[in-house]
Amino acid sequence: MFRSDSIFSRFFGSTPLSAVAAAVLVSVSMVAVPVAEAATKAASTQKTTKKQAQSAKAEKKTAAKPVAKSSRNAKVAKSEARSARKVVVLKKGKRHVVVAQRAAPVRAAFTPSKPSLGEAMGLRDTDDALALRSSVALVMDQNSNEVLFQKNAGAVLPIASITKLMTALVVMDSRLPMDEVLTITEEDRDTEKHSSSRLRFGTQLTRQELLLLALMSSENRAASALGRHYPGGLPAFVQAMNRKARELGMNDSHFVDSSGLSSSNVSSATDLVRMVNAAYRNPTIREYSTQTEHEVNVLGRTQHYVSTNRLVRGGNWEIGLQKTGFISEAGQCLVMQARVHGRNVVMVFLDSAGKLSRFADANRVKDWLEHSPSSPQRGFPSSPNLTQGPGSAHAVLASQQSRGI
Repeated sequence: MFRSDSIFSRFFGSTPLSAVAAAVLVSVSMVAVPVAEAATKAASTQKTTKKQAQSAKAEKKTAAKPVAKSSRNAKVAKSEARSARKVVVLKKGKRHVVVAQRAAPVRAAFTPSKPSLGEAMGLRDTDDALALRSSVALVMDQNSNEVLFQKNAGAVLPIASITKLMTALVVMDSRLPMDEVLTITEEDRDTEKHSSSRLRFGTQLTRQELLLLALMSSENRAASALGRHYPGGLPAFVQAMNRKARELGMNDSHFVDSSGLSSSNVSSATDLVRMVNAAYRNPTIREYSTQTEHEVNVLGRTQHYVSTNRLVRGGNWEIGLQKTGFISEAGQCLVMQARVHGRNVVMVFLDSAGKLSRFADANRVKDWLEHSPSSPQRGFPSSPNLTQGPGSAHAVLASQQSRGI
């Protein structure tokens, strides 16, 4: 018999081995059940803790959003506080401190300029021998009617305030008293282009002064008042303008107002030469259109007006008559009678591209007339009355650079 048998016999007596094994298994199972339950409880507790941690994290994020929003609100409030300032005002003899809010800066929206009719028609793309910036140009000898230079001379375009020359012709033909006092009223307000005027409503000036301001400074309300105070009013005045145009042979021209603010006032360079010649025969129109400055009394205040033509103010020209004009549809316009190199000439420039380019074009023509067109070293074309190619234009430009034109 083995030694182990004696040991089992000592503890368990004569109990069989199978019974002992069964008792041991029962004991082990009784111990294992509580352990398994404890492990299950621990796992479930761990899952619950994890879920709680995740939910706490989510709540923390949610709570952070209002904080960020409140911080932004605080920044806005801070900037508003910076823009606000305290102002002390007197009310019934007592000082009161009020908070004045500074207006936020406003940025004006960029609006591209409206193209002129000449630009829309492609006239600005026309090359010419003198490299002019005007879409239309015509230079004629006033005595012989010889065409010295032309560029798109037959194009019919809006003429803006050049219209005021026809206004002056009709006023002078009417033989109305020039010392009659006329009143500027609401009817003279510019409802076409909404332009401003220094002639306030209620201003009273003589017909002579209004004609001077219309020709010298291109004053729109002055021209409107002249038309209104014509017998029959403005409609009759416009009819007289168109009748005068037909008398002068201006078959391409049509007028609708006395100021030129409407783009429906149209003409061609050829017609405008006829109108300039007719206006030049009137000494009053010559004098008023070339006067450099004038002062008038406007409701008790002295207003100083100057000529819109910088060539008249410059004093380097012998100008006998002139008129400028501009609206967006017409571009920059200029007509002049001048004496250049011993010759009386009439110049017409329509739809010029820039504010000063019409005057630069006149200077180019003047420089060209002061030199022999047939002179080969100057590079001028032998037939300047015809539009030339780009090569000739570049040659003329090169010759002008040394003269600062």
